[in-house]
Amino acid sequence: MSEVNTQVQPEAKFRPDMTVGDAMKVHPEAGLVFSSYHLGGCSHCSINEMETIEQVCMGYGVPVDQLVDSLNNLLED
Repeated sequence: MSEVNTQVQPEAKFRPDMTVGDAMKVHPEAGLVFSSYHLGGCSHCSINEMETIEQVCMGYGVPVDQLVDSLNNLLED
């Protein structure tokens, strides 16, 4: 008889190389963090969900480490 794996998987962490779309799936409030950096909150600053967090940050001049830290703070609750 095989054993069932009951270990809790570690939570997904936000990374610069993950797409914006994947980041939005990790936590329901990720979009609020992006919009707090003026990313994706209005028509002239929409972001492509297929771009990586790093690509979006480079395109809009947002420090990638700062944004990733803010996103990862969502997981500390």
